[in-house]
Amino acid sequence: MNGSGDKFGALLLDIQRFMRSIMDRRLKPLGLSQAKWRALLQISKFKDGINQTELAALTCVETPTMARLLDRLQKDGWVKRYDSPTDRRVKIVRLLKKADSVMKIIGKTANDARDELLSDIPPKDMESLIHTLEKMRTKAERMQKNAVC
Repeated sequence: MNGSGDKFGALLLDIQRFMRSIMDRRLKPLGLSQAKWRALLQISKFKDGINQTELAALTCVETPTMARLLDRLQKDGWVKRYDSPTDRRVKIVRLLKKADSVMKIIGKTANDARDELLSDIPPKDMESLIHTLEKMRTKAERMQKNAVC
């Protein structure tokens, strides 16, 4: 592939970095660091909870780092860790009711940032981009298999 492949990868990374920075800036008044809001978003995807080790893998952080982050989230009253019914060594993390309002704010903030970012892109171009990215994701999933980070 020519230089456009290098440019494409750099653009994807830049956009991801900028979006995280925008989210950080907009969520900072709520006391949410990137680590906190990313963890909360991941936990929210699992209605029955997610185990602490899987959460660490999904967010690409070390398990001890995730444990400390969950300590802070639990102290803030947003999550609770429960013993796994099948393995007492495993902790299941679930959002608490108190997190509902902050999850709405995180979701709205993400939607607003996304809408603002995409506002100048014609719908036809978006359809083509989404189609291309879906094909790439499918291939990347096959290439990655079980590796998470």
